[in-house]
Amino acid sequence: MPVEIRVPALGESVSEATVAKWLKKVGDVVKVDEPLVELETDKVTLEVNASSAGVITEINVQQGGNVAVGALLGTIGEADAAALKASAANANKTAAPAAAPVVAPAPAPAASAQQGANPAPNAALAPSVRKMTDDNNINPASIGAGSGKDGRLTKEDVQNYMSNPGAQPAAKPAAKAPSGPRSRADQEERVKMTRLRQRIAQRLKEAQNTAAMLTTFNEVDMGNLMALRKQYNENFEKKHGVKLGFMSLFVKACIQALKALPAVNAEIDGDDLVYKNYYDIGVAVGTEQGLVVPVVRDADQLGFADIEKTISKLAVKARDGKLSMDELTGGTFTITNGGIYGSLMSTPILNPPQSGILGMHKIQERPMVVNGQVVVRPMMYLALSYDHRIIDGREAVTFLVKVKECLEDPARMLLDL
Repeated sequence: MPVEIRVPALGESVSEATVAKWLKKVGDVVKVDEPLVELETDKVTLEVNASSAGVITEINVQQGGNVAVGALLGTIGEADAAALKASAANANKTAAPAAAPVVAPAPAPAASAQQGANPAPNAALAPSVRKMTDDNNINPASIGAGSGKDGRLTKEDVQNYMSNPGAQPAAKPAAKAPSGPRSRADQEERVKMTRLRQRIAQRLKEAQNTAAMLTTFNEVDMGNLMALRKQYNENFEKKHGVKLGFMSLFVKACIQALKALPAVNAEIDGDDLVYKNYYDIGVAVGTEQGLVVPVVRDADQLGFADIEKTISKLAVKARDGKLSMDELTGGTFTITNGGIYGSLMSTPILNPPQSGILGMHKIQERPMVVNGQVVVRPMMYLALSYDHRIIDGREAVTFLVKVKECLEDPARMLLDL
């Protein structure tokens, strides 16, 4: 009995996705729980797995198509014994590829000088072309010269041959030397924005249009924090299996400041101010797909080691595109670290509906006056962007000073001062 492949529930407030990539094609045999297709939402990329074993008999939505929750993506039919046997044979071939069969070249007819310079059609076949000819028992020499570079066969050549065996591949016209300056359009590449990038753009613009956003700055002497890490990092890693990073220290410092200034941990909901007595801290992570902000839940109840482990785990999942919707929603305050890319100073944009975001930056040695003496100290600029509708300037500056004090004197975080 055919089994339908449908779009699963995508999470709260997400009703549509884009088919990013089919991992299987019509005719492929699949096992239970084997990934079939990747869907991209405006927050995460997720895989749809096979609910039963069988063979893909139909694909209803091609790559790039938009689908709603519950939409039909394709169909899995029952696989006969021959299909299962062929699937096993292909799996064995992939696991232990045999040497390419030697094909006797077909007698070469008289050719032009250009054709004579081309290699034999079966020379230097691309792996995808070789697999296609092997799977369909096609002698590459019977296709003729390919339309690829230097006469190489392409997948299109093989597909055209399969649909019309008597046809010869269409040779690509020789490239012409440019007769004049190239137009700007010829030097541009137009790529459709991914759903994640569209969502990032929408949320950033929403923050600018909605919040009365301001940024205040301060600087912190990182000397004591760096000395603390140097002294205890080796023992910390041996005991907890994770390095002592700056991020856990910054998370703890921010929590101390959020407890002292609750407005920074609040949000506006219509005409109401919602003060949150819990601390779910978002940590921005840059990926190839874009910036995502996974959330460390109840960070105030976690130790430094647990925070480091959680951040490390979330960062790996973010870069692999495996974050769940729950891991990306519900944060109360965000920390972003532009310093890892070399940023000396920036004005981070709020992550709605949050009212505050802390920007960390590059640590740089600078001459500072300490007790009347000019000394070189490792300094970092801190930036707090905040929503002025709920947070007054006094509260924003006080918050940043509180963070600075905790970082310059780490004992404050242990003593809850």
